[in-house]
Amino acid sequence: MCRKHDRMIASWFVTLGGMLVLTFLAESQCVMADSPVSHKPRIITTTDLGADPDDEQSLVRLFVSANEFDQEGLIVSTGCWKKSQSNTAMLDKIVDAYAECEANLKVHAEGFPTADDLRSISIMGQTGYGMGDVGDGKDSPGSELIIASVDKDDPRPVWVGCWGGANNVAQAIWKVRATRSPEELKAFLSKLRVFDILGQDDAGAWIAKNFPDVFYIRATAVYGWQPSDDYLDQHIQNHGPLGAVYPDRKWATEGDTPAFMHVYPNGLNDPEQIDQGGWGGRFSFEKKAGIRSMKPVTNEHEFDPYEMYGNTSDGAKAIKRWSEAYDNDFAARMDWSVTNNYEDANHHPIAVLNGDKTRSVLTLSVRPGTSLTLKADGSSDPDRDELDYAWDIYREPSSFAGEVVISDETSSTATLSIPNDASGTSIHVVLTLQDHGTPRLTAYRRVVLNVE
Repeated sequence: MCRKHDRMIASWFVTLGGMLVLTFLAESQCVMADSPVSHKPRIITTTDLGADPDDEQSLVRLFVSANEFDQEGLIVSTGCWKKSQSNTAMLDKIVDAYAECEANLKVHAEGFPTADDLRSISIMGQTGYGMGDVGDGKDSPGSELIIASVDKDDPRPVWVGCWGGANNVAQAIWKVRATRSPEELKAFLSKLRVFDILGQDDAGAWIAKNFPDVFYIRATAVYGWQPSDDYLDQHIQNHGPLGAVYPDRKWATEGDTPAFMHVYPNGLNDPEQIDQGGWGGRFSFEKKAGIRSMKPVTNEHEFDPYEMYGNTSDGAKAIKRWSEAYDNDFAARMDWSVTNNYEDANHHPIAVLNGDKTRSVLTLSVRPGTSLTLKADGSSDPDRDELDYAWDIYREPSSFAGEVVISDETSSTATLSIPNDASGTSIHVVLTLQDHGTPRLTAYRRVVLNVE
């Protein structure tokens, strides 16, 4: 995946009538999705297991999606609803359930880790609460793992999902600041990404106040997208060992899932471009001051002013719009977990955009008043299912507010007319490719048109 400062280059030739026929080339510094470190995000999960059953629920979804990520840490943490922790027993139980499903999952997709891989990164973080457990002598296996992960010789950033408090991240930063030069600290922070669910201790405010360059998202619109209890009963909880450790909800279902859904590499969004929108929501690059944590965290005013990236005005609707796709994705993966026969489950189609077979978001420059051809030729389905194509304008992240006409929007080849008054704006086009299997599965590609 290309980093934020990289770009895709479009090369084209103009035929009669002003039709643009496009091919895509990548600048040499871009790491493309067919390389060893390409589309898989590096993630670390910190979870306040025991505070609410939703952490256990989110872990089940994460584990059946584990082939899509390079998981580098599973850290038991504290938060405002669970202010102390002493062991990894709850995490170990879910990893043990994964172990029973591991062989089946590997039949259906490459890249699933072994249960021993997950056990090796299942560790304790800070055992105490908030900034009270940050400082000299407060290092934990969790904070040390975060440091070691960021320090790896790997160009990809490390996304830390804070499902509880953020004090493991705070302790890691505290130690690096105390033991390294300012230049080394800056390099460390530049590779760190924090996705904070709701804010569940005061450590996030401390980080944002003292290290404003940290890429810090506080997601507060994490409710309202969830599947129904009936769906969970039918498709998730009755599916083998992992279904058995997916508990009934106490409050809201899977409140922490957006942390890894944001970086899920399905072709829909580039996680670095947080305003694009994807399965984990949509966020503004205009930092907001004083995004407060949950009510039990009462002292964040001590760190005012502090600023973070927050949700856009579409809130949870930015997640809910993709509900059929992510619900079916979860259901299919749970099917994988209970069968060792490839033909007994459905598998994701593969979307190709103008010959590009990666999952990268493509960006190109176009001129107003021209026509543009986009092709999904070469897209396929591993189960040989029939495919449906849909080309849509994603209006919320697009800066052009007018109408964009798409011809043949349900075929493999679509034509867009670039409006004459679109100069200086962007237009986001999303290809949705859906198969006819059961459940129906989806692949995406996005191209961002920058109108000259």
